[in-house]
Amino acid sequence: MSRMLDEIRQQPDALARTLSAELKNTAKFRDLMAVRRPRLVVLAARGTSDNAAQFGRYLIEITTGIPVSLAAPSVHTLYDAPLDYRDALVVGISQSGESTDTNVVLEKAKRAGAVTVGITNEAKSAMAGIADHVFLARAGREKSVAATKTYTSQLMLFYMLAYALGGKLGPAELQAIPDLAAAACSLEREVADLAGRYRFMHHAVVVGRGLNYANAFEFALKLMETSYVVAERFSSADFLHGPIAMVEPNFPVFLFTPTGPTWISTQEMLVRLRDLKAETVVITDKSNAAVSSLGPRVITIPAKIPEILSPIPYIVPAQLFAAALAREKNIDPDRPRTLSKVTRTL
Repeated sequence: MSRMLDEIRQQPDALARTLSAELKNTAKFRDLMAVRRPRLVVLAARGTSDNAAQFGRYLIEITTGIPVSLAAPSVHTLYDAPLDYRDALVVGISQSGESTDTNVVLEKAKRAGAVTVGITNEAKSAMAGIADHVFLARAGREKSVAATKTYTSQLMLFYMLAYALGGKLGPAELQAIPDLAAAACSLEREVADLAGRYRFMHHAVVVGRGLNYANAFEFALKLMETSYVVAERFSSADFLHGPIAMVEPNFPVFLFTPTGPTWISTQEMLVRLRDLKAETVVITDKSNAAVSSLGPRVITIPAKIPEILSPIPYIVPAQLFAAALAREKNIDPDRPRTLSKVTRTL
């Protein structure tokens, strides 16, 4: 068994630990933010952590009304451009806390007047030492190069950060997430059986929108780094603005399809893909019974999940699929070629 698969299975416990351990810290930070509410939130990250930041952007803007920007680290590291961070909250996200350029953003933002936050899995990391406030993932040491449990723990911390910034979704609602992740983990055998069909897949598209847009990026990244599949990722809106032209019969398209505000556009996308005879696979839950009528292969999480809580449980079957596909291709997902666990760039 791969370490990646073992770490996917650890996620319900890691999520419960993260939520429980950070409750007091979240309450304290919420009190601080009530007095010093930022006019802007800036998120700095790379790789999987950058995908978590994409989720954080949607969540914070939707639940708090505070505008959120994703930092371009090269503005600081290569161009040394001075930015005005007064009244801003700048958040660095890194599994290891040792992402060099992310830490440079935090350092420069702090000097330019920002309140800084670090979201990391490592309490003794450089990031934890730089940031004014630290939200710790309690995922345990991640040994596989392909990040899984640290990604979902980062998403959990973004829920808590959004709550601290005034969002109404609080700890009581978040208590459901570890059990929803466990329900998703129960699909391991079903997903592994499905992955066998895609052993010879070399290209694919992953589609998600809104709160699950980040998952489209993360699923595509997992396919690229563990199975060497060229996986493009789009929102359903962007996909219709040109890239859909690449779809031909049997072209693989994976979609995240929760109920809620994104469903109408995703439903229209599924109809288009059916007409194009694409090879479609959707990840959904029991609350979206309509999806099966549109003809795709369906991975259904055995629970009814509100869209606001869907991103963590929805990424779990995608992780399971990536791990199973790597095994089908005789690739070790724990040691992707040319990659290492910590990447340092400037």
